[in-house]
This record gives sequence, structure tokens and C-alpha cells, in this order.
Amino acid sequence: MAGGSSHSIAKPIALGVLIALGYFIAVPLLSGGSGYVLNVVTTMAAVSFISFGVWLTFAIGRINLAQAGFALIGAYVTAISVAHLGLSFWVALPLSGLVAAIIGGLIGWPVLRLKGVYFAMITLCITEACRLTALSFPGITRGAQGMVDLPLPGDLSLFGLVIIPAFEKGARLPFFYLAGTLMMLGLLFMWLLDTSRVGAVFRSLRQNEDLASSLGINVAKYRVVAFMVACFYAGVGGGFFAALQQNVYPTSFQVIDSVYFMVYCFVGGLEFVIGPLIGALVMMTSFELLHEFQRYQTVIYSGLMILCILLMPNGILSVVRRRSSKAKGANNA
Repeated sequence: MAGGSSHSIAKPIALGVLIALGYFIAVPLLSGGSGYVLNVVTTMAAVSFISFGVWLTFAIGRINLAQAGFALIGAYVTAISVAHLGLSFWVALPLSGLVAAIIGGLIGWPVLRLKGVYFAMITLCITEACRLTALSFPGITRGAQGMVDLPLPGDLSLFGLVIIPAFEKGARLPFFYLAGTLMMLGLLFMWLLDTSRVGAVFRSLRQNEDLASSLGINVAKYRVVAFMVACFYAGVGGGFFAALQQNVYPTSFQVIDSVYFMVYCFVGGLEFVIGPLIGALVMMTSFELLHEFQRYQTVIYSGLMILCILLMPNGILSVVRRRSSKAKGANNA
């Protein structure tokens, strides 16, 4: 048992190390400093981080279309904090996640009782409500004009020692490394959560909430906790994009973005914590490779996305695991 347990832990750790080496070392070297490649990979890392939250809500049996709305909340919290309140970006970023999580908890307590299409429709409305709220308070959010020319992240110091130097205008590597760090920390936390007792409780909610309740599990509490964690991911991701683009508009995150976050989870595989990352990598790479088709790019991309979901309903990773199991079985035979 001990050997099997250590083996099961060693594989995810080895995979995490491989991802980290590939991202932080291989990508910068192979890109040759190409700003285009770094921008694409940075965006991929950031959207996969936000998508981890959607994956978690799938883990409790809910279809979450509100992730873009909470990302918009996080973006505005970061923008208002650094532009109006003069806070450091390094304080504003976790604050954005915290505010999004608190709002998510307040909203989630009543609406998480809904299931299936009803919950999906409510979350879709939440995203649209966030956009309309941003438009309705121009004194704070500057309405449709948006908040532009946001200051770049300053340095992060601890006891007078500069840990992270201030970001310079036009420099892409700082945001590339920050996005990668968020992605890896988000993946690590989600893996720890999924393999913990709490993760087992979340899966029991997806399978049968009534049975979980009969076993003494506080179903309402765990649903809200999962949703708050998902909203925290969205808020931090939104704050990152506000700093990356140095602006935020009411249309910075829309319903279609929530759909994309969900699709990344489907394409990668809902059974796997790393699914959102794989899905974002595959779909964004496909979209960029189709760039030469110009006006047909979106149509072709959408078709490929639909085919991927139809042909691999359990995601790319499920196909990889099935083939690996077959190969292992053949070798053992």
C-alpha cells in the first residue's frame, strides 16, 4: 500500500516538474524572445488558471457560466485599487480574488441550490449583471470609456529586499513568468484540494447530494466553499489581465469567455485536475495555427471545438489514459 501510494504521488509531482521546466525554461529558449509567442503562452497560462475554478464547480456537479463575471470583478478591483486607492499591485491582486470570493459566497448561498440548466442560466445572468454594473457606475469604473493607462506592477519588497523588480513598459517576460507562477500555484492547490478529504466530499456532491447529506455532510457549506474558491481564481485571473493589458472595460470579460473557460475543461477532461491546462493549450494553439485563414478562422476553430467534444466527450486526457492502459495491458500479456 505504501509503495502504491508513493508511486501515485510521484507521478503528479514528476508531471508538475516537467510542466514547470517546459514553461519557465523551454518556452523562453525556443521562442527566441518572440513577443508574439510569449504573449500567446502568457494568455494561455492565465486563462487556464481561471478555468481551474470552472473545473472545481464541475467537480460539485454545477455548470458555471459566471466565471467571466467574477474575472471582471477582479479586474475592476485591481484597477480601482492601483489607480484610485494607490495600492500596490501585489496587494491588489490577492485582494481581487478575495473580493470576488466574498461576492461569490453571498450570491452562491441561495443560487447553488439550483441544479443543471437552471443554475447555468443564473450564472449566465450573473456575468451579464457584472457588465451592466460596470456600466452603471461611471464615477468609479468610468463606464463604457473603461479604465485605461493603469500603472504597471511596481517592485515587491520584503524587509527592504527586492524580491520582484518593477515591471518595465514593453517587457513581456515579467508577465510571462507571473502568469506561469499563477498557473503552477493554481494547479498545485487544486491538486492538493482534489486529493484531500474535501475533494472527496466535493465528488460525493456531484454523484448524489441526498446521499451525502444523509451521511452528515453539510452540503450547502461545501457547495459555497467550492464556489468561493472558483470565484477567487476568477478574481485573481481578472486582476492579472487588468495589469497585463493596462486597461479594463465592461466588455473585457463577457459570456463567451465563460463558455471558453468551460470548453477548456471539456476538451482537456473533467476527470483530470490538469484538464483545463491541456484544454487551453490545445484550443489556443489551434486558434493561432488557423490565423492564416483570416476571416474563416473563427468558423473553422468552432467546428474543430465541436468535433473535439463530440469525438472525445471525456476529453483528450481520457483518450491518452485509455491508450496507455491498453498498451500496458498488451505489454503485460
